Amino acid sequence: MNNMIVHEVSDLGAVDITELLTESKEEGFRNIHRLVNEYKEGINTFQHVDEALFECRVGHRVIGICGLNRDPYSDGSIGRIRRLYVLKEFRRHGAGRKLVDAVIHMASSHYTKLVLKTDNPKAAEFYKNLGFKENADDELVTHELEL
Repeated sequence: MNNMIVHEVSDLGAVDITELLTESKEEGFRNIHRLVNEYKEGINTFQHVDEALFECRVGHRVIGICGLNRDPYSDGSIGRIRRLYVLKEFRRHGAGRKLVDAVIHMASSHYTKLVLKTDNPKAAEFYKNLGFKENADDELVTHELEL
């Protein structure tokens, strides 16, 4: 799967993520639906200098997405991974890792720590394998990475 390319997305409205939206809904995940709605409503457009939204493509097909936001629960020194989703057929082929690597690379220029919250055991294992530490003491953060 060396033909996977990660790009920063400047306008989500110009990106066809229908396949991500459909599959994530079928799996019972609401995060891509939230991503689209919050973007359309202007709630979260990843437009701050220390924020970004990344897509992973194979050819013209968007196979994954992941965002970086300023953590709303901190003083501005912490970034938060948001809305990671990779199509099932591309999981365990490096797409998620490429997306999170892009987020970590950008976050390291702006933040001292990267955090996230997941209730998905497979996602929890994925982040642990990337070096994130589990955090059991915080209801807003399940995993964190010092940058």
